Amino acid sequence: MSETTTNTAVATASRSDNTAVATASRSDLRNVAIVAHVDHGKTTLVDAMLKQTNSFAEHNHLEDRVMDSGDLEREKGITILAKNTTVAYNGPSSNGETITINVIDTPGHADFGGEVERGLSMVDGVVLLVDASEGPLPQTRFVLRKALAAHLPVILLVNKTDRPDARIEEVVHESMDLLLGLASDLADEVPDLDLDKILNVPVVYAAAKVGRASLEQPADGSAPENEDLEPLFRAIIEHIPAPTYNPNGVLQAHVTNLDASPFLGRLALLRIYNGTLRKGQTVAWARANGELKNVKITELLATKALDRVPAESAGPGEIVAVAGIEEITIGETLTDAENPQPLPLITVDDPAISMTIGINTSPLAGKVKGAKVTARQVKDRLDKELIGNVSIKVLPTERPDAWEVQGRGELALAILVEQMRREGFELTVGKPQVVTKTVDGKVHEPMEHMTIDVPEEYLGAVTQLMAARKGRMTNMANHGTGWCRMEFIVPARGLIGFRTKFLTDTRGAGIAASISEGYEPWAGPIEYRTNGSMIADRAGVVTPFAMINLQERGSFFVKPTSEVYEGMIVGENSRADDMDVNITKEKKLTNMRAASSDTFENLTPPRDLTLEESLEFAREDECVEVTPDSIRIRKVILDTNERAKANRARAKV
Repeated sequence: MSETTTNTAVATASRSDNTAVATASRSDLRNVAIVAHVDHGKTTLVDAMLKQTNSFAEHNHLEDRVMDSGDLEREKGITILAKNTTVAYNGPSSNGETITINVIDTPGHADFGGEVERGLSMVDGVVLLVDASEGPLPQTRFVLRKALAAHLPVILLVNKTDRPDARIEEVVHESMDLLLGLASDLADEVPDLDLDKILNVPVVYAAAKVGRASLEQPADGSAPENEDLEPLFRAIIEHIPAPTYNPNGVLQAHVTNLDASPFLGRLALLRIYNGTLRKGQTVAWARANGELKNVKITELLATKALDRVPAESAGPGEIVAVAGIEEITIGETLTDAENPQPLPLITVDDPAISMTIGINTSPLAGKVKGAKVTARQVKDRLDKELIGNVSIKVLPTERPDAWEVQGRGELALAILVEQMRREGFELTVGKPQVVTKTVDGKVHEPMEHMTIDVPEEYLGAVTQLMAARKGRMTNMANHGTGWCRMEFIVPARGLIGFRTKFLTDTRGAGIAASISEGYEPWAGPIEYRTNGSMIADRAGVVTPFAMINLQERGSFFVKPTSEVYEGMIVGENSRADDMDVNITKEKKLTNMRAASSDTFENLTPPRDLTLEESLEFAREDECVEVTPDSIRIRKVILDTNERAKANRARAKV
């Protein structure tokens, strides 16, 4: 991987200052991102591409979804971080030369949109993956809009053609309609959009799980007849342009991602736009604050499949990692030391949801051995997250031991808290809130474009649920398969706590996904939860005797023998108001024996809430206590009398 590359198609391009610049392209290289809605098969497709190009040694054990390397990614079955891999292709379409294809696997969830924007900054084209049954969904729209705005060519890949409910032709039409709709939306923002190129998007049909692709449309529910992914590789080589560069230009390399090595420290992942980067070279480091500093590249690493291998030099268009710059961050540039020419910083959309994260202030704080409980440790961890996560902001609050963390969505913030919990932190996390804006003296709030797929029998329940959350329906379609698709515009705060209620109302059958839809005037009050909380009125240990007597009043979140404290929420009341309960009450002992004295078969099992469910359940005056061992919901004001005073004061206001 060096300058000994074939420089073909030398042409002339015109810069904004109208000076002519000679450009060359690298025919042996392609940089492509695979983008799609969550769970449409991106990571499975990358698996098949790696296997079919023999990127792994025969003795290597290759797991499914090999790119989802994080524990949380494997547990949740979603991609959270954008990652790159290299495929060395020398098949029939390569004309005898080996073509290196750098593949960026991006998240499909809009909450991790910062990762998508970063991934698109590294590539020259995208493969848009669409499920052959579900068709284009909100996140499909999100990633496609970003790609078109960046003038990236698109290859449409209809995946999962072997699904029994596949409707391939309709999905292709829907995708083309989406492309046209986005092109018309972007016409004002991006005036030089090439409509002819958008209309002539190549379509590939695939079943990634069995590693097959074809340019011919298969029958609904059947895999393509072609035995491998050769048509996809051909489409990438023909339709994704080779990286172009100025042969006389100075070094320009953009930092697009960060990683860490136990031996080399912080690694900066770079896309080289011009010039050559060499191991041991002294370069200018253009920082985000405008400062220029000379640094030495102590180690240069190229990507081979999933491994990083040492390299002596790297040329234009290549994606490499460098070590030796400890404080480098995303968006900064490495450029020529004598003639520095920094690239612009990466910009991302503004956050829409915020939550307060602070130290654990409950009576059970510090009970976990080795837990990180101090404000300094929490602040250092949040500052560390800012380095690698471009889509979050950390702001100070009135308290020195709590911070407001803003992000794209509830899931992105919950993932951050879950990661911190697994690293041994104890935290108090407030209920998610929306980040508002003031426009012309009026408060505006973020809106979401929500797409919901449900069986026909749940149509009324979902419509009623969305109406209560100020959602207005914009479209409804019935594909004749027993399922309906509805589209709503709904305030972002209306979706806080939505998922649990939605899954309950649809018996777990509904599919819902949303994407940001800009800002609109404040929609008024929204009632999130109709049921109150059951609150422990004293500290102690939960007894089965107390739970049996209280279980008719609601459902529990705690198990017998769990430790509780005053102000801790132990269950959900069946009525709308909160109820203080003595869940530590013990049975009075007598010298009389009874056959049923110690039988607890009638005790209803408690609900074991996850972190996301706990954050959804909490009301404005409640928060979530997060420790490495447990997740508890509590009132912000623990003392019963103080809480009653605060409620009376709030009622007067």
